Amino acid sequence: MTIGFLKQALHVLRQESRHRTPSRVNQWFKWLAPGLLVKRWLLLSASGVLLTTLGFAIWLKLTPVFYTTQFLRQILDRLTDIIPSYISGPLAMVLGFLLVWWGQTRTLGSITEVLMPEGEEELIDLLLAHRRLHRGPRIVVVGGGTGLSNLLRGLKRYSANITAIVTVADDGGSSGRLRREIGVLPPGDIRNCLAALADEEKLLTELFQYRFKAGDGLTGHSFGNLFLTAMSEVTGDLEQAIAASSRVLAVRGQVLPATLSDVRLWAKLSDGRYIEGESSITEANGTIVQIGCTPADPPALPKALKAISEADYIIIGPGSLYTSIIPNLLVPEITAAIAQRDVPRIYVCNIMTQEGETQGYSVGDHIRAIDQACGQPLFGAVLVQKKTPSAKAHIRYAQENSNPVPLDRDVVARLGRRIVLASVMDEDEQTGLVRHDPQQLARVLLRWYSRVEGL
Repeated sequence: MTIGFLKQALHVLRQESRHRTPSRVNQWFKWLAPGLLVKRWLLLSASGVLLTTLGFAIWLKLTPVFYTTQFLRQILDRLTDIIPSYISGPLAMVLGFLLVWWGQTRTLGSITEVLMPEGEEELIDLLLAHRRLHRGPRIVVVGGGTGLSNLLRGLKRYSANITAIVTVADDGGSSGRLRREIGVLPPGDIRNCLAALADEEKLLTELFQYRFKAGDGLTGHSFGNLFLTAMSEVTGDLEQAIAASSRVLAVRGQVLPATLSDVRLWAKLSDGRYIEGESSITEANGTIVQIGCTPADPPALPKALKAISEADYIIIGPGSLYTSIIPNLLVPEITAAIAQRDVPRIYVCNIMTQEGETQGYSVGDHIRAIDQACGQPLFGAVLVQKKTPSAKAHIRYAQENSNPVPLDRDVVARLGRRIVLASVMDEDEQTGLVRHDPQQLARVLLRWYSRVEGL
């Protein structure tokens, strides 16, 4: 009977393993991975139970322990008379193992059901991902526009210690209207970055990006812009509003404005015109020879300076050169903080030129423009797209007076920059639209960082 029962128990285990092994076994072995802070606390709990039991026994002068061991000894002697020890011992071990396995499975299943009702992922996988992301490098990314938010979508897969420093010089579209009508700092670029760093909160992200198509005064506004504006009024400033929105969206990292000052861009063009306003600069369709902001020398957000001082890695761009990247660097404290850091610093150059800002620009021209605005070099390397876009993309962008940014190696070398050449482009086959691929771009940037750090 006993051997038959043992065979039946093994059969049950085999049936279970047929459905769950090897994936289930792999999931269990993941709990043994270092750094989860699970094993040590389980061991500590077990030690506490043993110590409590020992203390209780000592308190009662070991009398209950003596009688209990005597009673158990009599039971075990009689049991081994009926069932030989070479059968009863392994049988008890198997039954004990089954009870432990069943209890732990049900316990973790109950916890997982509460924390993850949809059950799409294993709890251990989330814990491992959480530990990996929070051990990632502290990355500071400086920029704005779609280029920055596109990069953040890729970086958040490698680290949760990301700080996006975003320009607040936008004065067009929904952000511009809110700025003029209510007097708040433009929330558009901040909204895009928050949505990009959101931790798989798809519905909330879509809600944040939703743009009203009808309604008196609402048309053209995005829900995220209105939400940030309302939060700014409730909390008192944009910084607190961003922090509250980050909690709602479960953001990995943080998004910070470069300054809380009401910054307005101005530019001098080669034909002598003086243009004020971020949107007006691009619409002027001229060659920019100088750019600045009013008020001059705006104070930096202290949290942004702190993030830069603690960064392991600083990335500048991608984004519109004069209206997304350089506005952040017109804050002198931001520029000085970056220049003082002896960590890997890289500039991600745009793939295509932009009409009204960088038409006819080469990679070297982009670097010179940043150096001129900052008064000093801020990065030691530049990432340049390797493969050229298709003929369809060339035709599409030629209609917008835009072309691929050419690489002038000799100029870049004279400027003292190292070239990182990689294929990080994503081209829409139907429309010919060219963008940086978030995953490829992040992978190349992290690979370069690891290589530089290893030197």
